[in-house]
Amino acid sequence: MSELKAAVLPVTAFQQNCTLLWDEPSKQGAVVDPGGDVVDILNAIAKVDIRPECILLTHGHMDHAGGAAALKDALEEQTGGPVPILGPDERDEFLLAGLEAQAAAFGMAETRNVQPDRWLGEGDTVSFAGHHFEVLHCPGHTPGHIVFINRAVRFGLVGDVLFRGSIGRTDFPYGDTDALLRSIRDKLLPLGDDVAFICGHGPGSTLGVERRSNPFLKSVASGSPPDSGVPA
Repeated sequence: MSELKAAVLPVTAFQQNCTLLWDEPSKQGAVVDPGGDVVDILNAIAKVDIRPECILLTHGHMDHAGGAAALKDALEEQTGGPVPILGPDERDEFLLAGLEAQAAAFGMAETRNVQPDRWLGEGDTVSFAGHHFEVLHCPGHTPGHIVFINRAVRFGLVGDVLFRGSIGRTDFPYGDTDALLRSIRDKLLPLGDDVAFICGHGPGSTLGVERRSNPFLKSVASGSPPDSGVPA
Protein backbone atom coordinates (compact mmCIF):
# COMPACT_ATOMS: atom_id res chain seq x y z
CA MET A 1 0.00 0.00 0.00
CA SER A 2 2.79 2.42 -0.85
CA GLU A 3 3.59 4.68 2.12
CA LEU A 4 0.25 3.88 3.77
CA LYS A 5 0.66 1.04 6.26
CA ALA A 6 -1.88 -0.98 8.22
CA ALA A 7 -1.80 -3.38 11.15
CA VAL A 8 -4.75 -5.36 12.48
CA LEU A 9 -5.24 -6.08 16.18
CA PRO A 10 -8.17 -8.37 17.09
CA VAL A 11 -9.75 -7.09 20.30
CA THR A 12 -12.31 -8.28 22.87
CA ALA A 13 -13.99 -11.67 23.03
CA PHE A 14 -15.59 -10.83 19.68
CA GLN A 15 -12.14 -10.76 18.01
CA GLN A 16 -13.03 -7.55 16.22
CA ASN A 17 -10.38 -6.16 13.89
CA CYS A 18 -9.15 -2.88 15.31
CA THR A 19 -6.97 -1.41 12.56
CA LEU A 20 -4.01 0.92 12.91
CA LEU A 21 -3.35 3.03 9.81
CA TRP A 22 -0.31 5.22 9.37
CA ASP A 23 1.92 7.05 6.94
CA GLU A 24 5.33 5.42 7.18
CA PRO A 25 7.54 8.51 6.66
CA SER A 26 5.64 10.79 9.05
CA LYS A 27 4.22 8.14 11.43
CA GLN A 28 0.94 10.08 11.49
CA GLY A 29 -2.07 7.81 11.53
CA ALA A 30 -5.52 6.81 12.67
CA VAL A 31 -7.17 4.06 14.71
CA VAL A 32 -10.22 2.38 13.19
CA ASP A 33 -12.89 0.68 15.32
CA PRO A 34 -11.28 0.40 18.77
CA GLY A 35 -13.86 -1.93 20.27
CA GLY A 36 -12.08 -2.53 23.57
CA ASP A 37 -8.86 -3.83 25.14
CA VAL A 38 -7.62 -0.25 25.09
CA VAL A 39 -4.35 -1.06 26.88
CA ASP A 40 -3.52 -3.55 24.13
CA ILE A 41 -4.32 -0.94 21.48
CA LEU A 42 -2.09 1.62 23.19
CA ASN A 43 0.73 -0.93 23.39
CA ALA A 44 0.36 -1.68 19.67
CA ILE A 45 0.45 2.04 18.89
CA ALA A 46 3.64 2.39 20.89
CA LYS A 47 5.20 -0.67 19.26
CA VAL A 48 4.83 0.70 15.74
CA ASP A 49 5.62 4.20 17.05
CA ILE A 50 2.77 6.09 15.39
CA ARG A 51 0.89 9.26 16.30
CA PRO A 52 -2.85 8.80 15.79
CA GLU A 53 -4.54 11.99 14.64
CA CYS A 54 -8.07 10.62 14.84
CA ILE A 55 -10.26 7.65 15.71
CA LEU A 56 -12.56 6.38 12.95
CA LEU A 57 -15.75 4.40 13.60
CA THR A 58 -17.56 2.37 10.96
CA HIS A 59 -20.67 1.78 13.06
CA GLY A 60 -22.12 1.81 16.54
CA HIS A 61 -21.81 -1.74 17.84
CA MET A 62 -19.93 -2.22 21.10
CA ASP A 63 -17.27 -4.49 19.59
CA HIS A 64 -16.31 -1.67 17.20
CA ALA A 65 -16.86 1.47 19.26
CA GLY A 66 -16.78 0.35 22.89
CA GLY A 67 -13.21 1.49 23.56
CA ALA A 68 -13.32 4.73 21.58
CA ALA A 69 -13.98 7.08 24.49
CA ALA A 70 -11.25 5.58 26.68
CA LEU A 71 -8.77 5.53 23.80
CA LYS A 72 -9.51 9.17 22.96
CA ASP A 73 -8.88 10.18 26.59
CA ALA A 74 -5.61 8.22 26.75
CA LEU A 75 -4.27 9.57 23.46
CA GLU A 76 -5.18 13.15 24.28
CA GLU A 77 -3.44 12.82 27.64
CA GLN A 78 -0.33 11.50 25.90
CA THR A 79 -0.22 14.09 23.13
CA GLY A 80 -1.73 17.12 24.84
CA GLY A 81 -3.80 17.74 21.72
CA PRO A 82 -7.16 16.72 20.28
CA VAL A 83 -7.72 13.24 18.84
CA PRO A 84 -11.25 13.49 17.46
CA ILE A 85 -13.63 10.59 17.04
CA LEU A 86 -15.00 10.67 13.48
CA GLY A 87 -18.04 8.71 12.35
CA PRO A 88 -20.15 6.81 11.91
CA ASP A 89 -23.24 8.22 10.20
CA GLU A 90 -25.63 9.96 12.61
CA ARG A 91 -28.22 7.22 12.08
CA ASP A 92 -26.18 5.07 14.51
CA GLU A 93 -26.48 7.63 17.30
CA PHE A 94 -28.91 5.40 19.23
CA LEU A 95 -26.34 2.60 19.26
CA LEU A 96 -23.47 4.79 20.46
CA ALA A 97 -25.69 6.23 23.19
CA GLY A 98 -26.45 2.69 24.35
CA LEU A 99 -22.98 1.14 24.30
CA GLU A 100 -22.86 0.65 28.06
CA ALA A 101 -26.21 -1.12 27.99
CA GLN A 102 -25.06 -3.28 25.06
CA ALA A 103 -21.93 -4.29 26.95
CA ALA A 104 -23.49 -4.94 30.36
CA ALA A 105 -24.51 -8.49 29.49
CA PHE A 106 -20.99 -9.31 28.30
CA GLY A 107 -19.03 -7.92 31.24
CA MET A 108 -17.18 -5.37 29.11
CA ALA A 109 -16.63 -2.94 31.95
CA GLU A 110 -14.44 -0.45 30.08
CA THR A 111 -17.14 0.24 27.50
CA ARG A 112 -18.47 3.80 27.54
CA ASN A 113 -21.12 5.57 25.52
CA VAL A 114 -19.66 7.75 22.76
CA GLN A 115 -20.61 11.04 21.14
CA PRO A 116 -18.42 11.51 18.06
CA ASP A 117 -16.70 14.82 17.50
CA ARG A 118 -18.02 14.67 13.94
CA TRP A 119 -20.62 12.52 12.27
CA LEU A 120 -19.70 11.32 8.78
CA GLY A 121 -21.91 10.79 5.77
CA GLU A 122 -21.86 9.81 2.12
CA GLY A 123 -19.24 11.77 0.19
CA ASP A 124 -17.31 13.05 3.21
CA THR A 125 -13.54 12.61 3.31
CA VAL A 126 -11.16 11.95 6.20
CA SER A 127 -7.44 12.49 5.77
CA PHE A 128 -4.11 12.20 7.54
CA ALA A 129 -0.60 12.82 6.23
CA GLY A 130 -1.86 13.23 2.69
CA HIS A 131 -3.86 9.98 2.63
CA HIS A 132 -7.52 10.53 1.79
CA PHE A 133 -10.37 8.15 2.59
CA GLU A 134 -13.76 8.62 1.00
CA VAL A 135 -16.79 7.85 3.16
CA LEU A 136 -19.58 5.68 1.72
CA HIS A 137 -22.82 5.10 3.63
CA CYS A 138 -23.51 1.35 3.53
CA PRO A 139 -26.56 0.58 5.70
CA GLY A 140 -28.06 -2.81 6.40
CA HIS A 141 -25.98 -4.19 9.27
CA THR A 142 -26.76 -0.95 11.10
CA PRO A 143 -28.60 2.12 9.78
CA GLY A 144 -25.55 4.37 10.00
CA HIS A 145 -22.78 2.01 8.90
CA ILE A 146 -20.07 3.64 6.79
CA VAL A 147 -16.97 2.38 5.03
CA PHE A 148 -13.67 4.13 4.31
CA ILE A 149 -12.20 3.86 0.81
CA ASN A 150 -8.78 5.03 -0.38
CA ARG A 151 -9.07 5.00 -4.15
CA ALA A 152 -5.43 5.99 -4.69
CA VAL A 153 -4.10 2.75 -3.19
CA ARG A 154 -7.18 0.62 -3.97
CA PHE A 155 -7.90 -0.18 -0.34
CA GLY A 156 -10.84 0.02 2.03
CA LEU A 157 -12.07 -0.64 5.55
CA VAL A 158 -15.55 -2.09 5.34
CA GLY A 159 -16.44 -2.93 8.93
CA ASP A 160 -19.24 -5.49 9.13
CA VAL A 161 -20.68 -4.93 5.65
CA LEU A 162 -18.68 -7.59 3.81
CA PHE A 163 -16.49 -10.47 4.95
CA ARG A 164 -14.41 -13.11 3.24
CA GLY A 165 -17.10 -15.54 2.13
CA SER A 166 -19.97 -13.87 3.95
CA ILE A 167 -21.78 -10.63 4.77
CA GLY A 168 -22.79 -8.81 7.93
CA ARG A 169 -25.60 -9.91 10.19
CA THR A 170 -28.99 -8.33 9.71
CA ASP A 171 -30.96 -10.21 12.39
CA PHE A 172 -31.27 -7.11 14.57
CA PRO A 173 -34.53 -5.15 14.93
CA TYR A 174 -32.94 -2.43 12.81
CA GLY A 175 -31.17 -4.78 10.37
CA ASP A 176 -32.09 -4.83 6.70
CA THR A 177 -30.79 -7.61 4.46
CA ASP A 178 -32.00 -5.98 1.25
CA ALA A 179 -30.30 -2.70 2.18
CA LEU A 180 -27.06 -4.52 3.01
CA LEU A 181 -27.00 -6.35 -0.31
CA ARG A 182 -27.74 -3.10 -2.16
CA SER A 183 -24.88 -1.45 -0.29
CA ILE A 184 -22.49 -4.15 -1.47
CA ARG A 185 -23.85 -4.24 -5.01
CA ASP A 186 -24.20 -0.50 -5.57
CA LYS A 187 -21.43 0.99 -3.41
CA LEU A 188 -18.63 -1.57 -3.02
CA LEU A 189 -18.49 -3.80 -6.09
CA PRO A 190 -18.39 -0.88 -8.56
CA LEU A 191 -15.11 0.23 -6.96
CA GLY A 192 -13.32 -2.54 -8.86
CA ASP A 193 -12.11 -6.10 -8.41
CA ASP A 194 -8.61 -4.99 -7.41
CA VAL A 195 -9.72 -3.16 -4.27
CA ALA A 196 -8.43 -4.95 -1.16
CA PHE A 197 -10.24 -4.57 2.14
CA ILE A 198 -9.94 -5.14 5.86
CA CYS A 199 -13.23 -6.24 7.39
CA GLY A 200 -14.55 -6.17 10.93
CA HIS A 201 -13.78 -9.80 11.77
CA GLY A 202 -11.53 -12.43 10.26
CA PRO A 203 -9.22 -12.21 7.25
CA GLY A 204 -9.52 -9.57 4.58
CA SER A 205 -10.05 -10.11 0.88
CA THR A 206 -10.54 -8.27 -2.38
CA LEU A 207 -13.77 -7.21 -4.00
CA GLY A 208 -12.96 -9.36 -7.01
CA VAL A 209 -12.53 -12.52 -4.96
CA GLU A 210 -15.80 -11.86 -3.16
CA ARG A 211 -17.68 -11.01 -6.35
CA ARG A 212 -16.59 -14.32 -7.87
CA SER A 213 -16.77 -16.66 -4.87
CA ASN A 214 -18.87 -15.20 -2.04
CA PRO A 215 -22.11 -17.25 -2.01
CA PHE A 216 -24.13 -14.30 -0.76
CA LEU A 217 -23.04 -12.17 -3.69
CA LYS A 218 -23.67 -14.98 -6.19
CA SER A 219 -27.15 -15.24 -4.77
CA VAL A 220 -27.67 -11.52 -5.24
CA ALA A 221 -26.92 -11.97 -8.91
CA SER A 222 -29.35 -14.90 -9.13
CA GLY A 223 -32.04 -12.96 -7.27
CA SER A 224 -32.32 -15.37 -4.31
CA PRO A 225 -30.29 -14.04 -1.34
CA PRO A 226 -29.90 -16.48 1.53
CA ASP A 227 -30.25 -15.47 5.17
CA SER A 228 -27.12 -13.72 6.39
CA GLY A 229 -25.33 -15.31 9.31
CA VAL A 230 -21.91 -14.29 10.53
CA PRO A 231 -20.80 -13.41 14.04
CA ALA A 232 -20.54 -9.63 14.39
